Amino acid sequence: MHERSPQPRIMAIANQKGGVGKTTTAINLGAALAESGYKVLLVDLDPQGNASTGLGIGHELRKYTTYDLVLEGVELQRVVQDSGVKGLCIAPGTTDLTSADIEMVSMARRSFLLRNALRHPETAALGLDFMLLDCPPALNLLTVNAMVAADSVLIPLQSEFLALEGLSQLMLTLRQVRDTANPDLRIEGVVLTMYDGRNKLSQQVANDARETLGGLVYDTIVPRNVRISEAPGFAVPVIDYETDSKGAQAYRALAKELLAKQTQMTP
Repeated sequence: MHERSPQPRIMAIANQKGGVGKTTTAINLGAALAESGYKVLLVDLDPQGNASTGLGIGHELRKYTTYDLVLEGVELQRVVQDSGVKGLCIAPGTTDLTSADIEMVSMARRSFLLRNALRHPETAALGLDFMLLDCPPALNLLTVNAMVAADSVLIPLQSEFLALEGLSQLMLTLRQVRDTANPDLRIEGVVLTMYDGRNKLSQQVANDARETLGGLVYDTIVPRNVRISEAPGFAVPVIDYETDSKGAQAYRALAKELLAKQTQMTP
């Protein structure tokens, strides 16, 4: 059994480009870490609320949401729900988050609202090892809040044309957050998603990413896999939906690689 850290590792999963496997990675990496015996909280900050839906938390079940957490001061313990996956809980999202940016603009220390909510002393009662923050597909105030709250940022990168183009803006935002609000923020890594080994473009993107970003790119590659796409329709992670599928194996491997990197960094 692993040793429990006194503070959970907070990881933002971010890419301002939509459809890159961000929410899919949040759900399935969370499930893979939970399967390894860790207690994980998935924080759904995307107004689309796909992480919540993908874990079976329908709109009618979302009494309190991340909107209440960030903007209404509702305690994290009241927002968190069981996901039905052992070891994985969720703070559900809502379409109300669409207006969050406008509402936050006039608030004092607006970039620190999520950090204050997640790092509240009473959060320790949840006994978490990891918090995964599923960011909206935009470099807005919610994403900045996630970066200010996080220890690190994990970037899913779709193995398709122009995948690297949007990264420069994300890296710039990350540097600005580091300079102004969270000097300890680091890049957890870049994970290639939706990879098709038969496709020369996928191979080219993978080569370009490794050439440009070096050791930041994970060895684990998440393939384009129909089981990964089907699993949210059944409101379960792919690990539970089809445990031996290539998609499930990839997310287990990603969790293992991530844990190995964290161990290397721990003094």
